Amino acid sequence: MHFSTKRRLATTIAAGVAVVALAACSTGGQTEAPEDGTLGTIRVGALPVPAGDMLTWVDENLAEEAGLDIEWVEFTDYNTPNPALTDGSTEANLFQNSTFMETYNSQAGGSLVSVGEIYLPAAAYYSESITSIDELPDGASIAIPNDPTNEGRALEILAAEGLIEIADGTTNLDGITANPQNFAFTEVENATLPLAIPDNDAVFVTSSFAIPAGLTQEQAILTEGTDSNYFNILATTPELENDPRVTALRDLLTSEETQQYILDTWGGLIVPVEN
Repeated sequence: MHFSTKRRLATTIAAGVAVVALAACSTGGQTEAPEDGTLGTIRVGALPVPAGDMLTWVDENLAEEAGLDIEWVEFTDYNTPNPALTDGSTEANLFQNSTFMETYNSQAGGSLVSVGEIYLPAAAYYSESITSIDELPDGASIAIPNDPTNEGRALEILAAEGLIEIADGTTNLDGITANPQNFAFTEVENATLPLAIPDNDAVFVTSSFAIPAGLTQEQAILTEGTDSNYFNILATTPELENDPRVTALRDLLTSEETQQYILDTWGGLIVPVEN
């Protein structure tokens, strides 16, 4: 099935989660392989960029030889892919790091698991008023994500630069222990952060939203390093952790061919995991 038809299974899948969940409960974990010996189809939840593009490239260039058919289910926010995976609407997802998944499991009573790191969507601070993070004035307005994982991530980067001090394990503004320049922080939904750039001195945007907004590494005033702990993972359920479709997809996503595609397509903003 071609990308233009198979990618949009669609964002509105969340509306049908309850119905799909009933079917999922009756089917259990692993799906039997088709009689022709292929691995069959795997539905993977992802945001369009970069994971959706990545999954499409793998499906069109590598998956057929591996006997796998990839259908990616499009989501536009971070809140719906995990419930869809939990309820059986998808067999895997590719959009989050381990910390985000663990937070979801803790808050929602989930049991999702990681089968491996795939890529780092390097996040960065962007600004229209300054060219370096060192130029932030006293009282500067800074917009950061409002989800615990990426909010803590944004604060960790500032703390690493010596601009603020935070407590270990900080996930929100309450964890700031010193703010000598009296920065004024605003918590904003991830998807709308690029729109906040004109109205703030600095804005933290992850690559999933920076790339579609046309932001580049050259426009960033501070970029996350490749030693980051926030590599995105391929997640699934415990029942499907050893499913051959999931294993094959992980291997394809971490192959040398896919690594080169990532580097050629996104340069420094998306970093493939090293094998």
